[in-house]
Amino acid sequence: MYEERDSRLVPGAVLWRAAGPGRTVLPDGCMDLMWVSGRLVVAGPDTGPHPAGEVPRAVAGLRFAPGTAPALLGVPARELRDLRVDLADLWPGPEVRRTGERIAAYEDPCAGLEAAARRRAAATAPPDPLLGEVVARLRAGEGVAATAAAVGLGERRLHRLSLDAFGYGPRLLGRVLRLQRALALSRRGLAQAEVAYAAGYADQAHLTREVRALAGVTPGAYAAGWAGANSETSQPSGSRTTA
Repeated sequence: MYEERDSRLVPGAVLWRAAGPGRTVLPDGCMDLMWVSGRLVVAGPDTGPHPAGEVPRAVAGLRFAPGTAPALLGVPARELRDLRVDLADLWPGPEVRRTGERIAAYEDPCAGLEAAARRRAAATAPPDPLLGEVVARLRAGEGVAATAAAVGLGERRLHRLSLDAFGYGPRLLGRVLRLQRALALSRRGLAQAEVAYAAGYADQAHLTREVRALAGVTPGAYAAGWAGANSETSQPSGSRTTA
């Protein structure tokens, strides 16, 4: 079972809970703070599929929009790329203990995570608003050079900024965001040729190569797996997509 809802306290974030058999997690450009059996665990930005069972499935989480978690966590995203780490490895022990105790006091750990993030955000500098424009332009299919020019940065400067904010460069972030567009279209039941066109791929072969490279499956296998799983239980509807 999986369910999620938009956070009312943390802009752009999504609260989620999951239980039961795990499924492979696919790249989405996001980072998560998870409550796992009384532990706080951070999921860094993914560049490929992460296998089921990496963390226990009975968890609650807060998924941050691309580029927003590093300012709150105080750690560059590039240092957490493709990792799952205890928050205790990133923050001082007493702070982690206090945060965990506050979350544990909530009947709903999602509400506790939301409150903890809100409290932390109030004490830290907000993320650079330029990052939101970068994400929006790449999500819309704009190229790296055009995006850099639009936000007033050179391509090298944009690349360095992206590594710290997103965990990888703007070109890979654009590919991940386009992957998410394609998967969302596949979940709507569109034919693969239509998905390729609507998501901005050169052709269906290009779509197949990119989905296989980033998700580890073919578009057809993903669509079939989604249809089968969705007939039995609710699945993610946001950016954190599973295979």
